[in-house]
Amino acid sequence: MSAPITTPEQDAAARRTAQDEASGTVVDPLARDAGAPLGQPGRRSSAARLFALGRRPSWTLVLAVAVVVVAVLWAVAPGLFTSQNPIEGVPADKLLPPSAAHWFGTDAIGRDLFSRVVYGAIHSLSGALIAVTVGLAAGTVIGVIAGSVGGVLDDILMRVVDVLLSIPGLLLSLSIIILLGFGTVNAAIAVGVGSVASFARLARSEVVRVRRSDFVEAAFGSGGTFVSVLARHVLPNSLTAVVGLAALQFGAAILAISTLGFLGYGAPPPTPEWGLLIAEGRNYVATAWWLTTLPGLVVVIVVLSANRISQSIGRGHR
Repeated sequence: MSAPITTPEQDAAARRTAQDEASGTVVDPLARDAGAPLGQPGRRSSAARLFALGRRPSWTLVLAVAVVVVAVLWAVAPGLFTSQNPIEGVPADKLLPPSAAHWFGTDAIGRDLFSRVVYGAIHSLSGALIAVTVGLAAGTVIGVIAGSVGGVLDDILMRVVDVLLSIPGLLLSLSIIILLGFGTVNAAIAVGVGSVASFARLARSEVVRVRRSDFVEAAFGSGGTFVSVLARHVLPNSLTAVVGLAALQFGAAILAISTLGFLGYGAPPPTPEWGLLIAEGRNYVATAWWLTTLPGLVVVIVVLSANRISQSIGRGHR
């Protein structure tokens, strides 16, 4: 049988596929359509790449980014969204349902619940940021050292990580809070320590994967030192997934800090912290449903939005 006749375009596509399989990289077809040069395979499209290529991202991603931006603006400039005092209330206006005057209603002593949710964003979001920073910094350092050095040190560090993973996150956070004391910052540090193991395992796996790549071997073969190759080639190509996990952990940290605040281990009253707001309204569930439902919905929506952004970052990495 004679060989099938192929066009130059099909030959070029076959060469690109062979390059992808040899390098283990998934090429973005949108980048090919946009004229990406051969030999420089790109990653699957993320939101930034879609914008760069003139494509629209999904409406769920746009909505998630908008929610997170609004939550950050609440934390940075709460006075732009409400003029009510989150600490002082009007006793005559206690337990009012949601209305045009009070969007989320009022609590048991007449404080505007929407203003307390807005002003509470700074405590919940800053706590989540501290928690993610602690977990990202410590976990990445442990994972990079374990993955790049290997040997006995790798075994020791990973066994420590396994011990941390075997302890339930809430139990570990409560144990650390008992040692450090109550408060939003201490709760954030406790949540961050609980996430160190996840960051360490992911960072190690990515470093090990990249170290086995052909371009890293070529960098060593061309005379590159261990530190230079690690800084210039290994780390830039292995930390994207860790950043995606950081976005995911940001939402999980908000939820964990709210849980600790609900249990009474976070900010003390009358601080308008999201978990504490839900805890304060649990005695009025039958008569004032908005005291727990509306702050709870805010927490759920922000967490889901952070998870959606993390999903987009993860797709860009793959």
